[in-house]
Amino acid sequence: MIDRKDIVVSAHDVTKKFGSTTALKNVNLDVHRGEMLVLLGLSGSGKSTLLRCINGLHPITSGNITALDTRVDLASRKRKRELRKNVGFIFQHFNLVGRLSCIENVLVGGLGRLTIPRYGAVTYPKAMRAEALRCLDRVGLVDFAERRADTLSGGQQQRVAIARTLMQRPSIVLADEPVASLDPENAGIVMDLLQRVCTEEKLTVVCTLHQVDLALGWAHRLVGLRDGEVVLDRPAAGLSREDIMPIYQRIAPAGDIRTMTETTRAEST
Repeated sequence: MIDRKDIVVSAHDVTKKFGSTTALKNVNLDVHRGEMLVLLGLSGSGKSTLLRCINGLHPITSGNITALDTRVDLASRKRKRELRKNVGFIFQHFNLVGRLSCIENVLVGGLGRLTIPRYGAVTYPKAMRAEALRCLDRVGLVDFAERRADTLSGGQQQRVAIARTLMQRPSIVLADEPVASLDPENAGIVMDLLQRVCTEEKLTVVCTLHQVDLALGWAHRLVGLRDGEVVLDRPAAGLSREDIMPIYQRIAPAGDIRTMTETTRAEST
């Protein structure tokens, strides 16, 4: 029996269209507190669009989305800005300011708690600078605090981006292909870090991936999208590559889709 109070994101019959293109079609999804959920699917399956609908960056066409007790589809711009203070976003290409030091990039994550902009690490309150160092220590990069971000490797830059998100003190972290541009070793390091953050900080993480093995290794739950529709929704434990690969078939046998959908419905009741 699922406790509805434990659900931090709920999408009900969500459809999103861009002109004549349907990116999401009647998506139903509940995300639970403290869960690491991975969205899988081909490019163009709707994974990134769903993330951006959750935090209100993309308005939905129909249906409804609730995140942290906020009806995102009905929220004002001001309310969406308030929501985004509690919803961190990790991007594929890091989005760091290369000429700034690592600690300055991390401090940017705390700007939502300040009333005026700051320029340079020394202009932030001492307590925030100490917190930023703790966030860098959390991702294993405290010794790089004064290094320019653009002197770091791709894997290190993504870890700085995670530290910046932790500085935001979010309740939910959305990660859009966070390891797509990384080599396998660094991809594993970043996924391990995201899982540890999820578990130890009691954060909810929703992450899009292409790599099935990474998803199986680190996710609590896998949701597969194809052509904007949910075709798989299962706990990761006990799943195999063979269970997942049908979502990557452009044209799948009708029985495969029906079987996955029926399994999803059975396990959600």
